[in-house]
Amino acid sequence: MTRRFQGRRAIVTGASRGIGAAIARRLAAEGAAVAIVARTVDEPDRGFEGTLAATAEAIRASGGTAAIVPAALEDPDSRARIVPEAEKVLGGPVDILVNNAAAAIFQPLRDYPSTRAHLTFEVNVHAPLDLAQRVIPGMLDRREGWIVNVTSGTARIRPVEPLPEGETDLDADIHGTALYGMSKAAQDRMTAGLAAELNGTGIRVNAVRPRSAVATAGALSVASTMVGSPWFVPESLEEMVEAVTWLCATPLHHTGRIEASLDILEREGLTVRDLRGRPIMKEQKA
Repeated sequence: MTRRFQGRRAIVTGASRGIGAAIARRLAAEGAAVAIVARTVDEPDRGFEGTLAATAEAIRASGGTAAIVPAALEDPDSRARIVPEAEKVLGGPVDILVNNAAAAIFQPLRDYPSTRAHLTFEVNVHAPLDLAQRVIPGMLDRREGWIVNVTSGTARIRPVEPLPEGETDLDADIHGTALYGMSKAAQDRMTAGLAAELNGTGIRVNAVRPRSAVATAGALSVASTMVGSPWFVPESLEEMVEAVTWLCATPLHHTGRIEASLDILEREGLTVRDLRGRPIMKEQKA
């Protein structure tokens, strides 16, 4: 196990469960002091498993440092407290920001409620930009920093094939990912824009998405209707975390990239490790 993040301070949003909790545990295992952010401190939210308390306990049990920072990312006043509180409890400016939290409410656009659309864009677009703006001054002072946005393949536009009159695209109706994809496309554009503006300052800004989906309980539940599609091949949680972890220490020239996790692993020849930073043997992964 490496200690490449020793002395670094990180914020990970959506860290009560799934990908966010796993990223926080991995960064802490490699030496980072991590502020974990979500709404759910010690009681699961809306039937989902996972809490910040459980993530913090797992980190501390492995000898890592975790600070719980409760916040509702859809609320501008609530999220405004995240960076100041994280810097206070971690003892200094933030080196790494991982914008992982996301609001994903899938239904067709033609009757998508405006309140849900507003919530989605607050969490998926405004919150990541807000947090980035708040950590950037400290990163500029140190001429170094890493911002990683966890995005989605739904941001990519799928060609629309003309259908005979009277037929509908049942696939699109079932999945209803257009609004979510719109927000992630905006997040991708934000990633590229910030990277261009900060090029040469020492701050790297990148985004990473799974090729298809990450095999977490929540993702597989939401994506149950997609199972069987030729493109739906879930990758392991550890594979996604490995790509994110690499982006949290990426060299200066690697900025403004929006790419798939497995592409990063293959290009860089990365060894997939578990959440404690130990190499996973191929037969174990299988």
